[in-house]
Amino acid sequence: MNVENTSLQGRAEPDELVSSRYAVKVGEIEVVVISDGVLPLPTEMLAHNADPAVRAAWLDDMFLPPDAFDWALNVVMVKSGDQTILIDAGLGLDPDLNLPRAGQSIRRLETAGIDLASVTDVVLTHMHMDHIGGLLVKGIKERLRPDLRIHVAAAEVKFWEAPDFAHTAMPQGFPDALRATAKRFAKEYQSHLRTFDDEHVVAPGVVVRRTGGHTPGHSVVRVSSQGEGLVFAGDAVFAVGFDQPDWHNGFEHDPEESARVRIRLLEELASSGEMLVATHLPFPSVGRVAIDGDAFRWVPVFWDY
Repeated sequence: MNVENTSLQGRAEPDELVSSRYAVKVGEIEVVVISDGVLPLPTEMLAHNADPAVRAAWLDDMFLPPDAFDWALNVVMVKSGDQTILIDAGLGLDPDLNLPRAGQSIRRLETAGIDLASVTDVVLTHMHMDHIGGLLVKGIKERLRPDLRIHVAAAEVKFWEAPDFAHTAMPQGFPDALRATAKRFAKEYQSHLRTFDDEHVVAPGVVVRRTGGHTPGHSVVRVSSQGEGLVFAGDAVFAVGFDQPDWHNGFEHDPEESARVRIRLLEELASSGEMLVATHLPFPSVGRVAIDGDAFRWVPVFWDY
């Protein structure tokens, strides 16, 4: 895995102290991680099945505040051959939930020199609003290609026709916002949807695979070229998931299956040594996974400037 300048990087944005994108090469495939911003969320939803004292001790060990913290939000752009693929689309507009520091993906794509009209494909890990909202910003659809393909698991589309929140533990207001955003998205982009059952080749070296768990159609994307690999795990893995993979996140619609999916994925990555990127790992969210006793250890890459 070589970190290099790529054709997707563009120029630094003058009003930001730290770069909000990070480029890597996976063989011949270009990958750019772009920060959509951060979501302020209560810490309880990190592990609603954990003893509060144990959860508090973990937060203290990680030098995180006890009650609320800023949750990273990342999307990924992939260039494979003549295809430019956006994996997830960020939050878009704030749905009246006090999330003003997210929703930056589209602006930052443009700053990186990426013309929205050049995007041939979008892959959705799932249809939570922080993964699809960027495509619902006013004026964005008109700037996208008329033949844009949006790849999403058929089970995900079906789920949002009548979503079940019985096993979630979300902050107030989120279930209604999630329902409304998914419903609007399905209506506006219905003709662009290209559904798959279990696995689908999006482009040479870019494969999306349904895992379920977080949502019934939740999927991960593997990028591979010349013996190198990188997995974008969507919401299958959170920062707490390495030390405590069996803790239930409040946004998981099937928490027990989510834990099984997470453990299998982390075991696979620890065995293969391939890179991991995930939606809610701290930016730039590029690293590897190691076995650490009965759990796992996150090994971030050293930044290459």
